[in-house]
Formats: sequence, C-alpha cells, structure tokens
Amino acid sequence: VFAFFAKTYLCTMKIAFFGTPAFASESLKSLFNAGFEITVVITAPDKPSGRGQKVQFSDVKKTAIDLGLKILQPEKLKSPDFVVQFNSLNIDLGVVIAFRMLPEVVWSMPPKGTFNLHASLLPNYRGAAPIHWAIINGEQETGVTTFFLQHEIDTGDLIDQQEVQIDESETGGSLHDKLMDVGANLMIQSLRKIEAFGNQTPTFPQIYTDDLKMASKINRDFCHIDVNQTAIEVHNKIRGLSPYPGTWIESSFG
Repeated sequence: VFAFFAKTYLCTMKIAFFGTPAFASESLKSLFNAGFEITVVITAPDKPSGRGQKVQFSDVKKTAIDLGLKILQPEKLKSPDFVVQFNSLNIDLGVVIAFRMLPEVVWSMPPKGTFNLHASLLPNYRGAAPIHWAIINGEQETGVTTFFLQHEIDTGDLIDQQEVQIDESETGGSLHDKLMDVGANLMIQSLRKIEAFGNQTPTFPQIYTDDLKMASKINRDFCHIDVNQTAIEVHNKIRGLSPYPGTWIESSFG
C-alpha cells in the first residue's frame, strides 16, 4: 500500500530545480531518471565566453535541453515578473544545487519548502568553495549535506549527510567528481523522505562549535604560493586548487 501511495505522490509533486554547473547537472539527471516530476529548471542566463565571446549555455541548461525540460533564466531573481511567473507554476518543492543566492520570496513559496545540496558536512565549510578549502586545510574527511533553506545562507535544518573520505593524493577536481556522485544519491534520498513525510520531514539542527571552518570565495591573490609556508601547506594548497583555479608563484628569472 505504501509503495503505491509513494509512487502516486511522486508523480504529483511538482519540483523546481535551481542549478548551474556540472555539479548540479548530475543531480538533475538523477532526479529525472528517478521519475520525479521536474516542472521547471532555473539556471543562469547564457553568457559569452572565450576568445570568440561565443554564447555558452550552463551545464544544467544543456542537460535540461537534452531531457526536454522547461527552462527559465531570469536575470534578476527578485524581479516581479519572475516572481509572478514562478508562482504561476504552483511548485510543491524547490531543489537548489550550486546556484546563486535565492531571495526569500522565491524559496519560501513552495509549500513543501526548498532544500539545498551543499558539498560539505555543514556547519563546517559553509560558503562558496567548500571542496577547495577541505583539501587546503588538510582534512581527511568531508561530505555532502541536504538542508532546508532559511533566512541566513547555509544555516537551515539538516535533512541528510553523507561522509566522504579525502585521499592523500586527492585534488579539487577528483573530490568534486566524488562529491557530485554521492551528492546526487543523497539528494534522491532526501527527496524520498520529503515524498513520504511532507512538511513533517525529520530534520536536525546544525551544531555550532568554536572552531567552525568556513569556505570563503577564492580569488587570484589567494592562489599565490607563499614560499614561507611548510611543504605540507604548499602541497595541500596545490591539490585543493587543482585543476581550477590553479596556483601561481613569482618567477626568479628575467
């Protein structure tokens, strides 16, 4: 009986998927393959890139096109036109993965809430670059977390977490791919819970400690290798920033 109910409920829960890069694209594929109803995919506007300034689609848009899904690309998420358009879709649940900050007027609209997949074990490594920082700081473990959005970024109640080991030779690229796959599975697991429990989905609060580690955005200056750092610090920094954005050092030649 429960299996039949879950299947029926699954087909009627209208989902809005928010995401832009490959990390989110993998979850979008999993969501589609699991049979969930994806009413709309919301991703970044197209932008010119490279020497020829050719217009590029986001990875999520490419996937959404392949899957035949409805796509929206608002310039401003707070614009009245987008808010009205989003409201007209009667979305039940929002799923956010590697997307820009959503305004509360949008994420609070779905009656079953909006949840995010984050590439760390929250509350540690809250911020824009959790994969890079976990390796830079020499962590041996990280993971992925799903949580419901609330007013302050990355602070909502947790739905699920999954630990992932960081190998000694791990790079930002290899850890990204590992977390991308694990995260896609965790997202489906969390959706199954919401499917079964709705607004009564079991959650648990984030537990804060005095040594909380953050994952601030990385700029070019930070990518500079300081020769005064220890060998292990340099090693971790190079691994964490490989293959992107990479590291640099001043040349002693010329």
